[in-house]
Amino acid sequence: MQDAKNRFSEVVEAARRSPQTVTKHGKPAVVVIDVAEYERLRRFERAQAPSFAEALLAMPQDDGDFSRDAVRMRDVEQ
Repeated sequence: MQDAKNRFSEVVEAARRSPQTVTKHGKPAVVVIDVAEYERLRRFERAQAPSFAEALLAMPQDDGDFSRDAVRMRDVEQ
């Protein structure tokens, strides 16, 4: 991380060519990517996620028939 801070402009230039992984204490912390790649990934993400309305419309249609378990109704005191 410290090296990336000291050489940030080099990290940015390298990220324009390919993603750059920045580590902290020897473990991957973040990835720096070119903005065009980021936008491509965002478009892909939006294309994959259906809207709430699409999810509702995709639900199976069964013409209102619901199977019900045979259970004893609870007693209601008045």
